[in-house]
Amino acid sequence: MKLSIISPVYQAEEIVDELILRITQEASKITDDFEILLVEDGSADNSWSKIKNHCKHNSHVVGIKLSRNFGQHYAITAGIQRAKGDYIILMDCDLQDNPKYFSLLIEQAEIGFDIVFTKREKRKHGFFKSVNSNLYNLLFRLFSDRRYDVNAGSLILFTKRIGLEFLKIKDKDRLYLQIFKWLGFRNTTIEVEHEPRYSGKSSYKFLDLLKLGLQGWTSHSDKLLKMSVYIGFFMALFSFVSSLVILVATFIGSFQPGWPSLIVVIFFSTGLILLSIGIAGIYIGKTFDQVKDRPLFIIEEELNYEG
Repeated sequence: MKLSIISPVYQAEEIVDELILRITQEASKITDDFEILLVEDGSADNSWSKIKNHCKHNSHVVGIKLSRNFGQHYAITAGIQRAKGDYIILMDCDLQDNPKYFSLLIEQAEIGFDIVFTKREKRKHGFFKSVNSNLYNLLFRLFSDRRYDVNAGSLILFTKRIGLEFLKIKDKDRLYLQIFKWLGFRNTTIEVEHEPRYSGKSSYKFLDLLKLGLQGWTSHSDKLLKMSVYIGFFMALFSFVSSLVILVATFIGSFQPGWPSLIVVIFFSTGLILLSIGIAGIYIGKTFDQVKDRPLFIIEEELNYEG
């Protein structure tokens, strides 16, 4: 059995050494035939230098350097494309998901599950990261047709076949957990402990999470478009009822015309129109990006990889 462990690396020079050490300790308990694919996603620090040094002295480490910062989900896709394992494990480089759970993931896979997800018992984020994450999760549930588990872990295992099916998905907006959920197949979930970040701070800020949320809402759901239709319908209904009220008030002589109310109605309705156009524009823009058919990522350099 060959095992592949993929971890996207961004601004993590202080973590790389410990990451490789812990992965090696746990993977070697399972099999001698394993590879650690570290996908460097355009970091501005010395992450790639650290990876290169390990590749020189450790044949288990495969270094993949992207030409720029494409994003976590694209880096993961690059790793899956290069993985050769019968089983493939994805994990973040911050070590908040402990490699000690590798053996449990393998146990579930050998039972017959194609995908093994993880669920974090209790998140160990800082205050602001927790607030950002909770707000993101709330908005995702509101604006997406898909259910999203707020405690879903980044650590997952899947078979080689699932990896090949994943690569068939050519969506430009990639949320890897949502894609794996969409694929179906036989899957299960195990609980893991979420540990504090080994070093540094998360690279995801509120605006990054908001952008990811927007990708999720528009990639996996047309709920925003439907909402604009519903809003338009109720606005039309409100306008019709208001017209009847004004008409009746005019006949009985109690209607007091005024510019303020008219201006408020105009601004309100115009705002809703622009909102609806903006929502439609987002979907049109996504279609434009998709039909350009640009590569999802570009690999600048590879070490210890034999295609």
